[in-house]
Amino acid sequence: MHDIRSLLILSTVPRIGPVKIRALVSHFGSSADVLKATARELIQVPGIDKKLASNIVHRKDADRFADDQLKRLNKVDGRIVTIWDKEYPELLKRIYDPPVLLFVLGKFSPHDKYSIAMVGTRHPTGYGQAVSESLSERLVRIGVAVVSGLARGVDTIVHSTVVKLGGRTIAVIGSGLDVPYPPENRKLLERIAEDGVVVSEFSMGAKPDATNFPRRNRIISGLSLGTVIIESAEDGGAMITASTALDQNREVFAVPGAITEKRSAGTNRLIRDGRAKLISSVEDILVDLEVQLKPILKGMHVVQPTVELNLFEQKIFDLLNSSPIHIDTLAELASATTSDALVALLGLEFKGLVKQLPGKLFIKA
Repeated sequence: MHDIRSLLILSTVPRIGPVKIRALVSHFGSSADVLKATARELIQVPGIDKKLASNIVHRKDADRFADDQLKRLNKVDGRIVTIWDKEYPELLKRIYDPPVLLFVLGKFSPHDKYSIAMVGTRHPTGYGQAVSESLSERLVRIGVAVVSGLARGVDTIVHSTVVKLGGRTIAVIGSGLDVPYPPENRKLLERIAEDGVVVSEFSMGAKPDATNFPRRNRIISGLSLGTVIIESAEDGGAMITASTALDQNREVFAVPGAITEKRSAGTNRLIRDGRAKLISSVEDILVDLEVQLKPILKGMHVVQPTVELNLFEQKIFDLLNSSPIHIDTLAELASATTSDALVALLGLEFKGLVKQLPGKLFIKA
């Protein structure tokens, strides 16, 4: 039904993307039938205009491209996993624009639904290196798959630590499978593929262009229940991954750093703005994701972090439950001003006890 060669041909069409490919295949029944359709038939599909229909009908060199891709894949023992395959990761399928095609080395596992992403700066401090190793090691011991981007720095430390300990790791790259980047990580890539997975949305031979990495980052977060930012400047690539995770309604965690360290400015800002939960150990992650990770945490005692609250914070916290409450209502119930209630709520959110929802609504985390 979903011929890989036909999908490769479709993927070469200018102005097409995963959302439109899925719409076309859904409408016509198969990718092969999409390629047989006339322009008049194509524009009947919502989102397909005359220009795109013309591009599909008058595609150039697409057959040659598809054949070349399949040959290149065969040379590296790679495969293509389509969004309609059972092997396609369930978590990734839930995002808005999941890739239709994944170029893969290794195999996905049903266990990959228990994955946590860890990313950070390419130039970590000694503190960042130690935290990367420590968190990775603990996740391996628990049995969680670790996702990262194979970049220099934090990503490399994370992958290397997991591989060394015999754990499972998933590397998402921003180039073709046959163009390892950075080049010095070729051996690491090969080791990851032995017991884990190397994934790319990009065709064979694709260079690691800067524009590729934001797209790669959405896959890193999309494969994961939550994303941990270890160290990042305010304009660092890891901040993009944090944003994509939030857009995908996934959890974001950040490791706090020194206020004088630029490489922690991004993580500190995420925590300050309430966009990420502060963590100091893997246990902080487990508490937040205990429901999702329950099948692999059986028999394990998850230690709830000890949090001290002042009297007013405790009063506000006691008024909250699992149903959203507006800040004005909370302030009235607490016989306090809205501004005082907000200060307390932000403090509780910083401590991971409260979650803010759109519309100034709050619930217990």
